[in-house]
Order: sequence, then C-alpha cells, then structure tokens
Amino acid sequence: MDILSAALLGFVQGITEFLPVSSSAHLIFVQALIPGFVHEGILFEVLLHVATTLAVIFYFRKRLFNLTFREIVLLGVATIPAAIIGVIFQDELEALFSSVFWAGVTLMISGFLNLLIDRAQSVRERVTAVDAVLIGFAQALAIIPGISRSGSTIFTGVMRGVSRQKVAEFSFLLSIPAILGATGVQILTHGFNTNGYLLSYLVGAAVAAVTAFFSIGVLLRTLTEKRFKYFGYYCIVVGLFFAVVYR
Repeated sequence: MDILSAALLGFVQGITEFLPVSSSAHLIFVQALIPGFVHEGILFEVLLHVATTLAVIFYFRKRLFNLTFREIVLLGVATIPAAIIGVIFQDELEALFSSVFWAGVTLMISGFLNLLIDRAQSVRERVTAVDAVLIGFAQALAIIPGISRSGSTIFTGVMRGVSRQKVAEFSFLLSIPAILGATGVQILTHGFNTNGYLLSYLVGAAVAAVTAFFSIGVLLRTLTEKRFKYFGYYCIVVGLFFAVVYR
C-alpha cells in the first residue's frame, strides 16, 4: 500500500467513523475504486480505528475525567453485547468485509434509520440501564459493514426518548471501550504484521485522527439541528449505487 492510498483511506475513515454513514462500508467502497489496490491482513483498519478512538478521547477528555460510577457501569453494560457477538462470530463478520454489494444494501438501511432520527421526540437527559442494554445491542449490530455505529446507537437512544445531545455523548464514549476491545482481539488473533508498510500505515492513522476530531463536531451540530436526514439521503443514494453496480 503506498502512502497516498493510505492517506486517502485514513481521510475516509476519519470523516466517516463518527458520522452516521458507516466507515467500514466507505473503506470497502474506496478500496474497490482504487485501481489495483491490494493489502494483506487487517492491521491497517485496526490502526485507523485506534486513531479515531484517540480523537474521541481527546475531544471528550474533560468529560471522561468527570464520569460518575453509574455512567461507567452503564458504559460497561452497553459494551457487553458487541464484545460477545464480535468474539463468537469473528470469522463470519470479517468475511462480510469482502462484499461491496452487501455493504451497499446495509448502508441503505443506515440511511433509513437516519431519516427517522430527526422525527424522534427525545426529552430525557438520563440514560437508564434498559437504554444502555438496547444501545449496546445496536452497537453490536453495527459490527456489520454498512450499519453505522453512531447512526444505530443514536437511533436507538432517541427512539427511547433520550435527548439527542445526551445519547450522542453516550455513543461517543461507548465507542472507546468497544473499539479498543475489538482492536485487542484483532491483534491477538492476527498479530501485528505491517507487511512492510509501517510508514504508510502511520500516515493513514495520523490523517484519520485529525479528520475524526473535526467530524465529531459536525455530527453533534447536525444532530442538534435535526439535519440527520441529509445523511439519510446520502446513505440511500450511495448504498443503492454500489449495490446495483456490484450486484
């Protein structure tokens, strides 16, 4: 993998990781469009996810230091479903990353969820244990390429009546243990082989971290202003395109 391709994929990952448009689907799409693109293993994707997680930690650094014991427990509870499903179905889930067609189909599903988010009447400022469990299952579902993690978790929260700002914050904080845990599993399973592309991998990760930091602010603004429908239209159009072209 050359440095330019790594930087491009890092940019795509950073922009789409926290916007409700599925970063995994976009990586599949972009890799399919790069002529002759080949890279071995999954370490590059792992490093990109670590980079975007660091962006979340930095963005919410003050909030992290003020988490209550109750909030930590709820985040732990919400992490469990994805951890269990990710370990049990690891091979099956990894196989899905090779299908452009199915990534397009599932991206359209994310699009419809985004359209519904703007219509939700969300007023509660407190995430309950039931909310945490359901949001956790939504995050587990988002392991499937094309299902947006931020979109599915926020959708679940607002449909439960949790305020947009509160559920978005919970979703971002929840991404930290989820992504770091998945990263640990992938490294233990596949090792830490850079295949001679260490510099390219690091460049891609750096680009992902910077762009992810700014995309967090974009998501929070569009969510508050009830403009998620634009992400919905985008997902449906792009998903339909790739589903038709690569059917």
